[in-house]
Amino acid sequence: MTAEEYYKQGNEYRRQGLFHEAINNYIEAARLDPESPAVEARRMLEDIMNFYCKDIYNP
Repeated sequence: MTAEEYYKQGNEYRRQGLFHEAINNYIEAARLDPESPAVEARRMLEDIMNFYCKDIYNP
């Protein structure tokens, strides 16, 4: 798959609430194309997860 396809698939996973899968797709898109919008999408999704899911990181 191309970086664009990984990015679009990540967006679809994010819409479905499958955040782990979305981040994995954004990581792969960024690996293939460091200029991909997936870099910013991943950062934003991680910020959201850090804000709403504090228990994941602080057991």
